[in-house]
Amino acid sequence: MQILFSVAFVHLLNDCVQAVLPAIYPLLKQEFALSFTQIGLITLTFQCTASVLQPWIGLYTDRRPIPFLLPAGMCVTLGGVALLATAGSFPMLLLAAGLIGVGSSTFHPEASRVARLASGGRFGFAQSLFQVGGNLGSAFGPLLAAAIIVGQGQGRIAWLMLLVLLAVAVLVGVSRWYAGHLRSVTKKIAVHTGTGLARGRVIWALTVLALLVFSKYIYMASLSSYYTFYLIERFHVSVEAAQMYLFLFLAAVAAGTFAGGPIGDRIGRKRVIWFSILGAAPFALALPYASLFWTAVLSVVIGLVMSSAFSAIVVFAQELVPDKVGMIAGLFFGLMFGISGIGAAVMGAIADTTGIEYVYRVASFLPLLGILAVLLPRIESGQR
Repeated sequence: MQILFSVAFVHLLNDCVQAVLPAIYPLLKQEFALSFTQIGLITLTFQCTASVLQPWIGLYTDRRPIPFLLPAGMCVTLGGVALLATAGSFPMLLLAAGLIGVGSSTFHPEASRVARLASGGRFGFAQSLFQVGGNLGSAFGPLLAAAIIVGQGQGRIAWLMLLVLLAVAVLVGVSRWYAGHLRSVTKKIAVHTGTGLARGRVIWALTVLALLVFSKYIYMASLSSYYTFYLIERFHVSVEAAQMYLFLFLAAVAAGTFAGGPIGDRIGRKRVIWFSILGAAPFALALPYASLFWTAVLSVVIGLVMSSAFSAIVVFAQELVPDKVGMIAGLFFGLMFGISGIGAAVMGAIADTTGIEYVYRVASFLPLLGILAVLLPRIESGQR
């Protein structure tokens, strides 16, 4: 549990720093005279650097574990934060976002592996605890931005370096545990009898899971990246008030993420995946037409329901390919970041030409793709 809480805590710190980036978009938009398309490109740069490397790092470390890659990657994030605080041009902002993304790409697959190794067999619980740390960090990021950065200037971003240094210190301890217990833990935990599914069915199931991640995270990108702009434009709320509404949504995401894994351990991950994505569709379809109060309520419900899927998706995929735990974690975390980045860039371009409200009307149909979950095999009880 100490190791689980350690990696979850660092996930909180890591994603808190990352969540500050979209939270300060209004500040960067004003200081650098950015368009929505340029804001989308910042998100795309971060998400793509965070996504492309993750599966390859996971695949490599499946074969040759590198425990101290965790603090080393966090040092790259430290450099990205320092550059973000001092950048004087749009290309420098892109470079800073890219460095933060590279740090993220080394953290997620390895930390997810450590969480699984320390799980004691409760894979869904461990993945949810790890993931909820990140979601809590994402929720606190806007609050942190509002408290120390918004209205104070770009230079205040440098205070985030303290959080990253704390993360490096904790990861050094985690890496020592990982290095000292790697062989014995791997022998006890990583032995898996497999699903008995044919290779073609495994590939098909992974494809369906990837499509579900696509529908989930393009929609979530429209909320997390542009929610503050949507509230400001449609309801004329202040930047500070918009940040609070964003916090409510992200806190709901954290709560739903924590619930998804343990529930999946008990009732089956396929049921959780099915309910999580398709179950959010009615609320997503209603959101673009709601008042400010009901927008806040619906966004919380959507966050709770949709977020419960990701831990279940990762563990489901790991059970499909039990000898490639790191690669699968990297692949699905990478898909999450990459799809979110592409979605943010596309939504930004649409917002520039048609308006931010139109983005929310178009995106509201994406959760309907959750019906694809019916195509997944049943593997928890050995039934196919």
